[in-house]
Amino acid sequence: MAKQHRVASVKDIKDGGLLEVSIGENKILLSKVKGGDIHATSAKCTHYGAPLSKGVLTPEGRLICPWHGACFKVQTGDIEDAPALNALKTFKVTVEGEDVFVTAEDEDLKDTHRKPSYQCKSASKQEKHVVIAGGGCGAVGAIEGLRLFGYDGKITVLSKEPYLPIDRTKLSKELTTNPEKILLRSEQDYKDLDVNIQLNEVVKSVDSNAKTVQTESGKSISYTSLILSTGGTPKKLPLDGFDLENIFVVRSISDTKQITEAVNIDPSPKNIVIVGTSFIGIEVATCLSKEKKHKVTCVGMDSVPFESILGERVGKFLQKLQESNGVEFYLKADIKHAEPSEQDAKKVGAIRLKDGSIIPADVVVLGVGVTPETSYLKNNSQFTLNKDSSLCVDQYMKVKGVENVYAIGDIAKYPNHQEQGAEVRVEHWDVAMNHGRTAALDICQQSQKFTNVPYFWSAQGQQLRYCGNTNEGYDDVVIQGDVDQKAFAAFYTRDQRVVAVFSTNYDPVVSKSSELIRVGKMPSKKELEGGLDVRTVTI
Repeated sequence: MAKQHRVASVKDIKDGGLLEVSIGENKILLSKVKGGDIHATSAKCTHYGAPLSKGVLTPEGRLICPWHGACFKVQTGDIEDAPALNALKTFKVTVEGEDVFVTAEDEDLKDTHRKPSYQCKSASKQEKHVVIAGGGCGAVGAIEGLRLFGYDGKITVLSKEPYLPIDRTKLSKELTTNPEKILLRSEQDYKDLDVNIQLNEVVKSVDSNAKTVQTESGKSISYTSLILSTGGTPKKLPLDGFDLENIFVVRSISDTKQITEAVNIDPSPKNIVIVGTSFIGIEVATCLSKEKKHKVTCVGMDSVPFESILGERVGKFLQKLQESNGVEFYLKADIKHAEPSEQDAKKVGAIRLKDGSIIPADVVVLGVGVTPETSYLKNNSQFTLNKDSSLCVDQYMKVKGVENVYAIGDIAKYPNHQEQGAEVRVEHWDVAMNHGRTAALDICQQSQKFTNVPYFWSAQGQQLRYCGNTNEGYDDVVIQGDVDQKAFAAFYTRDQRVVAVFSTNYDPVVSKSSELIRVGKMPSKKELEGGLDVRTVTI
């Protein structure tokens, strides 16, 4: 039975503010939309449980998580942006004089989330058929979006993986080896949404004239709309010796199993070499160096890790974080080849640099980027691939020059809302999922242009946030906070405009900045240099 609880006074929550309150042992969040009403929702983000009271509330009622940029609508609790899949619970609010009351059942207060309010869960109109090539987070974003926005046709997913879609971010951060622990949705969830997920199915070719997809297993599947979400293929080094055993990439559960088996094959400490000093490589280094048992060495061509993305000062900060955990670095390093082990000529034993340095290596992990996986379109005259193997799409994720076909995630080069006339390709989790939602909206004839600002996060001994992108370059960095105390924000600027923001222990600067950049209200470089804190800026 629902009970009414007095939770606050009207004066306790300011206009446009957030307030976490308690009902017994349970927490809920009060949000007062600027110039509007007070709303009550779950207090924690449904993604990883971040306290939403530390997040960002916009005048439209968009509530943005301080950790990973998930976004909800406070009026309904519904999802606005990835990476969250479940919505917030909402509760009835009553204001009597100066008192704020919330009406809720005890059981509802215990749960922090609810399944989305799908407009359609079944394929009643069989002549409509969306085929999704790829079984990653982009596919999940598309599935969720299609059913949320009312699509009532068939949905078929062709996934090359032997398991249902997973939270791939866990692979490099934790080297997870059990897909069941990181499934985004259960098998029953997909059944409930009437989605046919076909595992171990690799797309062989596409005929956009006949509107069919062919698989390597020999199937031919007709579609009315096709979403290409085939992700990326990890790059390997075209150097002698890199075909030896115990040299791995990180993209699938199979990869993490092989890495952990090679590292733990016996109790002896291992020499582990990470090639690449960007997100994948450094996250794997962080994971493998936690126990301080193995010798972990990172090899990179830049003068500091993340130099091209985050610049020298932030790169040095991140390098020191790793070194404090025992990780060693070979920087400005040019690899000559990999050498076999003296004990087993089939396995790697060392990495030799062109300067003559030899780095012992029992296990090597490559984190040198990915290539868009569009090999199935390589000789297809119906599609035009860019030099990097990506596909150009419009602001609704439609492939240019091809009807009823969308491309999302790693393979999509899309118009950059923040850079007029520019196109960008971004390899990250929430971008792919939001691409899927954008394609779904268009298929459901509720088209909305993709205007999201890319949002990244990383675990490297500290929780790191980053939004925007520096593809078009930056000419300066404004630092606020204290780098030495590991609590600061870095604003990457071109002329007077902020193009990207990095932070650690400085929430919700990145979440706030992502929204300010999206709506064109980000403070200028001059204002930031003058000490303006973006957390105080009204959206």
